[in-house]
Amino acid sequence: MTILLTANEWEAELGQHLRELRLRQNIDQRQLAEQAAVALNVVKNLEGGKGATVVSLIKVLRALGREEWLRTLAPQVSISPLQMLKAKPRRQRASRAKAAPHV
Repeated sequence: MTILLTANEWEAELGQHLRELRLRQNIDQRQLAEQAAVALNVVKNLEGGKGATVVSLIKVLRALGREEWLRTLAPQVSISPLQMLKAKPRRQRASRAKAAPHV
């Protein structure tokens, strides 16, 4: 059974992941803010689950070396084989030339 998270729960979870990642890299919030070229409050808000702009999130992820996380948000769209079959026009057979009636 899949449990759906609210937007606030997602923000909190993302903030926790960012905090853990920052601590594993042994940098403090101020250093991360400087490396990401964002205000210290941006880092605090992200880690606290209070959100920030998408641009700020991208900057912080880049500074943490996790820009690839963004690719998982919008995977490349491809057409499934079933959709291709449904979209493919049906082949139309050539009709035979009608023979002249025998008199």
